[in-house]
Amino acid sequence: MSDVGGSQPARGRQPGPGHDASLLARFCAAIDRLNTWVARFWGASIVVVTIAILYEVIARGWFGQATVWANETTVYLSAVTYLLGGGYALLKRGHVRIDLIYGMLAPPSKRVADVISFICFAVYVGALIWVGTEMAWSSFLQSEGTGTPWNPPIWPVKMAIPIAGLLLLLQGIANLVRELGILPEVDPAP
Repeated sequence: MSDVGGSQPARGRQPGPGHDASLLARFCAAIDRLNTWVARFWGASIVVVTIAILYEVIARGWFGQATVWANETTVYLSAVTYLLGGGYALLKRGHVRIDLIYGMLAPPSKRVADVISFICFAVYVGALIWVGTEMAWSSFLQSEGTGTPWNPPIWPVKMAIPIAGLLLLLQGIANLVRELGILPEVDPAP
């Protein structure tokens, strides 16, 4: 299998007139790298989540002193990690996909199905970006907190929603370009 920057497009197709395959390949590779970097960065935050939980268990169990911050820290970091890992999961084809019917389709029908699926996906992700941005902005303007004794601001977690949507959309575009055979597929294995 050829890498993303390969000179031959998948399925023997040549780029159309005025189409710069290398620019498109660089764009798709940049999206792949961005989603990989974001996933690795936020994935590493699970170490912080583990330490916070361990600290809470020791403080509560051995010293009878519960923390006011540990639970919300673990929820916040886990939520942001979950959200921002979506683009990487899409890159690695880790999302649920129903292959029963798709696998029986001929290549031209698969391309039509890919385009229809992408349109539905783009509408969903567009709504995620739009509504998530409104929620995050409103939360920021109101200085919304959680209402707990620690009461940290909630807008950073809400801001992760539109960012996750954007990362998903970009990765969806890169995947579609490959699925349509404009560029070669990348190996989804980690």
